Amino acid sequence: MRTTLTLEKDVAARLGQVARKRRQPMKAIVNEALRAGLPSLERTPEPRGPFRTTGFNLGPSLVGSLDNVEEVLARVEGERYR
Repeated sequence: MRTTLTLEKDVAARLGQVARKRRQPMKAIVNEALRAGLPSLERTPEPRGPFRTTGFNLGPSLVGSLDNVEEVLARVEGERYR
C-alpha cells in the first residue's frame, strides 16, 4: 500500500540513522518500527486507583488567622502595605 506520511524532524532523523546503520531502505525501517510499536497502542491502559496524598499537621499559623487577608498583610508588612 502506498501512502504519504509526514514525520516530525526528530523522528525522521532517528529513522534515517537506523536505516543507514542497517543499510536498509527507510520503508523497511518505518514498517519495522510501526510493527514494534503498534501493540503498545492497542493495549487498553490498566485502570488507575484514586490518587491519595497524606496530610500532616503544620502547626499553628505564624501570623494568626488566615481568614482575613487584610489582617495578615497588616501583620506581616505593617500598616504601610496599602
